[in-house]
Amino acid sequence: MAVLRIRTFGDPVLRQKAPETGPVDELHRKLTGDMIDTMREAPGVGLAGPQVGVLERIFVWEVEGEHGAVINPVILERSRETVTEEEGCLSLPGLYYPVERAARVVMEGIDETGAPVRFEAEDLLARVCQHEIDHLDGILFIDRLPDGLRKDALTRLRTEALGLPAPPLDRHPAEDML
Repeated sequence: MAVLRIRTFGDPVLRQKAPETGPVDELHRKLTGDMIDTMREAPGVGLAGPQVGVLERIFVWEVEGEHGAVINPVILERSRETVTEEEGCLSLPGLYYPVERAARVVMEGIDETGAPVRFEAEDLLARVCQHEIDHLDGILFIDRLPDGLRKDALTRLRTEALGLPAPPLDRHPAEDML
């Protein structure tokens, strides 16, 4: 397997909505293997196709020793209960902010062999599924932040893109959530 280049903030592919993937073939099996290797090397707990420049609805995950791939994922149900936890992203290295997500989701799609999958995800896996499906829709986790935190994140990203030292935080970003 190969480690792929992870696209970072500013790459236009991260803002595009990925179309549904056609029939699963050998290329998809190789891609999911390469994506899992890339995610582990980074290291991360999830990785979506657009993050490696592949504009297809596919993502991989690894949580608590279990891993998988989901092609054409659809969230069928979200719990009313939400949880706010700190999130980061391999495409936004070094940024961590609190994001509110559903505590539980029911999802379906196709695995890397082309077989249908349907599962209920809770806690971290639910968060990973929601985060990666956002990537497939061209949404970054900073888009889910309240205005003050989003502005802070964008300032930090622009500063880093210009090669300047990041501005110091006079408070922890989570304080804006209080």
